[in-house]
Amino acid sequence: MASPETGVLVARARALAVLRVRGAALAVALLPAAAAVVLLVGGATGRLGTEGGWAVARWAVGGLTVLSLVLAALVSVVVARARPALSPSVPIAEDAAPDLYRLVRDLADRLDVPAPSAIALTPDCDSWLEDRTHRAHGPPRAGRRSPEAPVLVIGSPFLWWMRVAELRALLAPVVAGTGPSAHPDIAAARRFIRGLDAAAGVAARARGPLRTLPLRFVGRVARLLLRAAREHATLMERGVAAAASERAQGVDYGLRIVAQEQVGLAYAGWDRLLTRVALPAWRLGRWPSRLDAGVVSALTELSRRDRLAEGFASRLGERPACDLLEEPGTIDRAASLLAARLFHGGPAEPGPDWSPVGWQQYPQEIVDRKWRLEAARLHRVLDALPPTGAADAPSAAPAPAPAPPLTYAGARARTPAAHHPAGLPRALDAAPGLSAAPGAPLRSHADDPEAQAGSPLADESPVSPAPPVAPTLARVIDRLARDTDAGDLLAARLGAEVAREEHEAAARQAARDSATRTAGSGTGGTDIAWGDGLADGGLPLFPLQPPRTARELLADHVTAMVCCAAVDTAGAAPGLDWLDGPALLVDGARRADLGRPVLSLVDDGDAEPLRGWLHRVGVRPEKPVRLA
Repeated sequence: MASPETGVLVARARALAVLRVRGAALAVALLPAAAAVVLLVGGATGRLGTEGGWAVARWAVGGLTVLSLVLAALVSVVVARARPALSPSVPIAEDAAPDLYRLVRDLADRLDVPAPSAIALTPDCDSWLEDRTHRAHGPPRAGRRSPEAPVLVIGSPFLWWMRVAELRALLAPVVAGTGPSAHPDIAAARRFIRGLDAAAGVAARARGPLRTLPLRFVGRVARLLLRAAREHATLMERGVAAAASERAQGVDYGLRIVAQEQVGLAYAGWDRLLTRVALPAWRLGRWPSRLDAGVVSALTELSRRDRLAEGFASRLGERPACDLLEEPGTIDRAASLLAARLFHGGPAEPGPDWSPVGWQQYPQEIVDRKWRLEAARLHRVLDALPPTGAADAPSAAPAPAPAPPLTYAGARARTPAAHHPAGLPRALDAAPGLSAAPGAPLRSHADDPEAQAGSPLADESPVSPAPPVAPTLARVIDRLARDTDAGDLLAARLGAEVAREEHEAAARQAARDSATRTAGSGTGGTDIAWGDGLADGGLPLFPLQPPRTARELLADHVTAMVCCAAVDTAGAAPGLDWLDGPALLVDGARRADLGRPVLSLVDDGDAEPLRGWLHRVGVRPEKPVRLA
């Protein structure tokens, strides 16, 4: 079995190869200067001529020397001053988690390696060491005599799901990496690679003619050196990882196997929580403030459903790793906000259009609102379609004017006047030319001779305005079942509408981020705290899922309309499923059998499965529903 020292030797050998690439680049930059020195000394000593071709050679080599030194200085300055990539994280001060710092230091003592200089949390299921000694990441610590150890970055879901002993076993090979990281050659090679990567990023973001040309040259040189050192840097990191793993073999080896099983489970629950639960809230301009606490509920539900995970729930009786934090709720809130920025692109701070939401308020403030917004959008797009018969609108009536667009975030959602189901009699009273008596069918004044005789407009226009179309589920079902082209047309228009709203929301967020960066640079300080790491990058850094197809959007909107009708007419309620997100509760139980009837209607135009489902649940599709 290889020893930790063997891995360090392999890593050091590869680090020296990386440094040789740096030396070769420096030699190429200094080669014209060396040739100029030879020509000058040869002329001064008389060994080389001073006139004719030698004089021309001296001037040519001298000019090339000046150019090469200027370009080398430009590359060196950009590489030295460029801000290396920084992983977005939430810094944890020692007084906010003394027990966690004590656990990490004890682990470093057992492994006989330097302790990490600080601890930070990231909203991801991973842990690593990160060098943050660059001056752009903060001022150097006073009295520091040796190179500062890297920062330990821990995935925040681990702290809430794992037990203390499992977390210690999981962090053992990570903390062991501080030993090889302290080696001078390995540290120098890593700084060189990070500097080149940062310089390439600066060149890619350059704007303006005066900056683009020189920085384009710097970027090309940086990418050339990165390609030359790529293989050596990869093997160097593999050697460091092998050395750290070998050193950690003797520390909680049995628990490490269990901890690795928990990593896979935590990743599955975290992914479902983000894509199914958090994403609908983010699209509405809200962010769940206790995502890490939700991981426990999601994984507990997964353990209940999956027979392979039956024993995992029994671990909840042991001490969770989040007890190592003094204020886990505050840390969870900061990590949840950072997760929203990383995976959705939300603002850095809460505001009127970006407010937190708790799990208790999630069903009403997220699920119900999501359904109402999608149902309103569906009816608005349906209104814009050409009518096919009296069920949609009278043929003589003009097409209704399009309503203002609904957005998931930003201004408060509004409902068009024709989509006011709860106040339908009020809408009828407000509409000229309509009358409605209790229990009587709707009747137009245009069909009533007595009403026409008393109307001041009877002589001017014999045609009365069309009655507003009530937003009912029956109208949607009838249109999709009767018109074979309506499904494709609705899907296409819904897709265009959603894409436009998302584009507008992204543009607003980009403008806010640009204003934040401008304000930060104008004050002379950094625009974002070092723990954020998002000052120079676009958002989101890690989109959660690819865009939905038009058919999927149509199915989602029809499902939302069905859920609204069930809530308004059958006593159902919006709910939260920890693994699937928004859920419809009927008699307190989740109904998960709605998807197939909706797809039958959307894909095949067959409304019978959905009508049967509505009859069993007690939904009245002819009744108007309340929209956003």
